[in-house]
Amino acid sequence: MNARRRALVIGGSFGGLFAANLLLRAGWEVEVFERVGAALAGRGAGIVTHDELFRAMERCGITIDQTIGVEATSRLTLDRAGNVIGAEFPLRQVLTAWGRMYRLLRDAFAAGRYHFDKSLERIEQDDTGVTACFADGTRAAGDLLIGADGIRSTVRAQYLPQARPIYAGYVAWRGLIDEGVLSAYAQRSLFGRMGFCLPPGEQMLGYLVAGPRNTTTAGERRYNFVWYRPADAMRELPALLTDAAGNLHDMNIPPDRIRTEVIAAMRTAAGQLLAPQFAEVVRATAEPFFQPIYDLASPRLAFGRVAILGDAAFVARPHCGIGVTKAAGDAVALVDALLHYRDDMPAALRAFEAQRVALGRMVVAQARRLGSGIGDAAASGESPEIAALMRRPEVVMREVGIWPIPGMEPALTRPSS
Repeated sequence: MNARRRALVIGGSFGGLFAANLLLRAGWEVEVFERVGAALAGRGAGIVTHDELFRAMERCGITIDQTIGVEATSRLTLDRAGNVIGAEFPLRQVLTAWGRMYRLLRDAFAAGRYHFDKSLERIEQDDTGVTACFADGTRAAGDLLIGADGIRSTVRAQYLPQARPIYAGYVAWRGLIDEGVLSAYAQRSLFGRMGFCLPPGEQMLGYLVAGPRNTTTAGERRYNFVWYRPADAMRELPALLTDAAGNLHDMNIPPDRIRTEVIAAMRTAAGQLLAPQFAEVVRATAEPFFQPIYDLASPRLAFGRVAILGDAAFVARPHCGIGVTKAAGDAVALVDALLHYRDDMPAALRAFEAQRVALGRMVVAQARRLGSGIGDAAASGESPEIAALMRRPEVVMREVGIWPIPGMEPALTRPSS
């Protein structure tokens, strides 16, 4: 592959960093342009790891060892009183934090090639190249442009304006808390496993992840929770997305703009609906935040010298637990196609599109199925029978966060260095 070829990567999160690292190691010149003005590592979320994810990281030059995440050995579901429902489900998985993974990928990429505060306005392309035009008046030219700019993708909006996120009818409350803050009772119940609680039409889950300094040492980790709660699109969601100044935010609201009364109401509901161990987690989390849940499926991924991947292309509800792994797989597939077809970029992008569109549709459909037990069954798009099935503890423990495709199984143990 010609070392002088230049790739412009729009978006500096997981999909963008995987593509950038892989292309750099394949001999390309690569520049990453991120719209926000500072590092993204402060985002709070947990990640389920997979063998495919680890393989992609190793191709980026990252060593996978015992420090990559925290191992859970089983799953359990707690009732409202805090007792275990039925049998514990044995399953070994490696779980980690958003910030831990981002830092590893960010450190693997050359700092001088990663540019903050670069908001894309439009793309221009012809047979000889592609140009990114930014809001600050600057331009960048290259041979290939990769849109990895997330659910609000400017790249996708230019080429597929009809492909828009569809609200799923519920939100995910999230939070991270230092493990030492929790009581011995909560630690005994929740640590070492993935825990669930299933109030009617809702779903809470949690597990240990890396700590604030990206350490997985016992005593220095954090507990991560996700609580899915219905919020109707006409009344409840707009109220949640309105800040203290009365401004209604589009699609999502910055965590620091969430009204205190919204958080207080959520904490009250936790005490009324959740097992006491999970209610304690919610109560003790200093800065909980929420994200509305959306579905997005793009019919195409390639547009001349432009390709989209990750959440810019498909957004599946988080229940499959493979969002980061899928972004990594998209990047690997794109780079492998470019290596295979070498000087025929249109053929490479068509091959990438053919491979990943089918998988993206499967992931979105499976995630919709897994989420059908949350909120109104009629609004889920699934049958009442499927929705009822996805409210049963034994089914939730067996299927949530487990993607049934060979090669994309959850990582069962932390690799040795």
